[in-house]
Amino acid sequence: MKLKEKDIEKKIIGVLDRIKPYLENDGGSVKFNRYENGIVYVTLIGACSNCPLASSTLEEGIETALISEIPEIIKVVNED
Repeated sequence: MKLKEKDIEKKIIGVLDRIKPYLENDGGSVKFNRYENGIVYVTLIGACSNCPLASSTLEEGIETALISEIPEIIKVVNED
């Protein structure tokens, strides 16, 4: 069953809300910007914005969590 865009956005926000405490423990966070054509656009903020591990946090943490729960998602992109 294919989810509607708004339903997908709600699920994305729910997953990000569960991830945020882990990022906040390290002084950072993530902000959801939008969802378009299978791609989630986020902004890493705080300590996450200039962390040398930001790309692995994005790919191995945030992207993996979102894709595993929401099959419509194909990629997560960080926007500055």
